[in-house]
Amino acid sequence: MKKYVALTFVVMLAAGTAVAETAEQKGLRIATQADVRDSGWGDSTAGMVMTLRNRSGKTSSRIIRTKTLEGRGDGDKALSLFDTPADVKGTAMLTFSHGLKPDDQWLYLPALKRVKRISSKNKSGPFMGSEFAFEDLGSQEIEKYTYKYLGEESCGKGWKCHKIERIPAYKYSGYTRQTVWIDTKELRPVKVEFFDRKRRKLKTLTWKGYREYIGRYWRADEMFMQNHQTGKSTRLQWKNYKFKTGLSSRDFNKNSLARQR
Repeated sequence: MKKYVALTFVVMLAAGTAVAETAEQKGLRIATQADVRDSGWGDSTAGMVMTLRNRSGKTSSRIIRTKTLEGRGDGDKALSLFDTPADVKGTAMLTFSHGLKPDDQWLYLPALKRVKRISSKNKSGPFMGSEFAFEDLGSQEIEKYTYKYLGEESCGKGWKCHKIERIPAYKYSGYTRQTVWIDTKELRPVKVEFFDRKRRKLKTLTWKGYREYIGRYWRADEMFMQNHQTGKSTRLQWKNYKFKTGLSSRDFNKNSLARQR
C-alpha cells in the first residue's frame, strides 16, 4: 500500500498554523489518514466464499483462497486461488496495484492452460462473472483518485461517517465517480456507490461485521456488491484472516501462476 501525504497540509500542521481547508483538501486528508491507519500489516492470507446471485435469485458459490503482500513504495500485490467448483478449480488471479500507472493483472485459466494478461482498457469488465470489476480488485491507492469532502452523516449502528466523493484519475475506468462513506472513529470503509460512464448509479458495495486483528487492523466478515442496473449481486464472506505469515514477492510471480496450489 503506497503511502501519500499532502505535503502542504503536513507543513502547516508542523508550523502550528490554523488551516482553512477546502472540501478537496479535507477529502484528501481523510483518505490519507485512512490509508496510513491501515499500514504496516505486512502480508496476510484469508479464505473466502464468493456467492453470485442472478436477477431471478438463483445462486452459485465459489471457494477462494487469497494472499496479499503490502507494497513498499508501490501498491499491494494480491493473489486469488479458486478451489471450487470444478469448472473454475485452479483459476488464479494476480494483481500488482499501482497509483496512476495502470494495475498489472494476470488471470490463469486452467481450461485454456495459459495466463491471460488483463488489458488496462478492459479493467471495467466483470471478474469471473461477479459484480466486481477487475479495477475493483486492486488496492485503493491514494493517487488513483481526486477527492472532495461532502459532509458527515449517520451510517447505521450509531456510527458517524465522513462522506467523500472520489473521481478516478486513471485512464479507462468504468466509473465517472464514487461516493465513499468512512466511519469517523476507525476510518474504515462502510459503503461505496459507483456511478457508470453515463453518470448513472451502477453499484453499491457495503462492508459488514468488522473485526480487529493483531490489535490494530480491521477487516470485514462480509462485503456485498449490489448491481442496481441488472439486479445481480455478489457476496464475499471472509474467514481465517492471518497476518505477518512470511510471504514475500516470490509468492506473487506471474510465471508460476499455473503451478499455484
